[in-house]
Amino acid sequence: MNLLLDVVVAEGGEPYEFADIQAGVRENGYVLSRTRWWRIRSGESPEAVPREALVALAKFFEVDPAYLTEETGELPERIERELQLLKKMRRNKLKSIAARTLGDIDSKTLDAINALLDDVNAFESEDPQSD
Repeated sequence: MNLLLDVVVAEGGEPYEFADIQAGVRENGYVLSRTRWWRIRSGESPEAVPREALVALAKFFEVDPAYLTEETGELPERIERELQLLKKMRRNKLKSIAARTLGDIDSKTLDAINALLDDVNAFESEDPQSD
């Protein structure tokens, strides 16, 4: 669930407030209490979360309900794309931070740091199991 919330922010939106989620889920036929929402987000007592709540949340977030209701539910393509984008953005931010923080190091070392981060990116792109 937290992954879906992160993707919404990554897509350029503002983080959802509980009231927004509650209203959206209600439109999909489920009344979500603040306690239930906390349990869903925390992962506490997953067996106590009604399937209807997960289906309504999936509809609200516009993902296949199987992603939330099935233990083997696949990561929706949209979410996967956003995660890849977030990884790339974080690496670019790290490169920028390294350049600013380590500004007094030689360019050869900075190039080596950039190459290492690019190698990590290439490795993760080849490995479908990495998150």
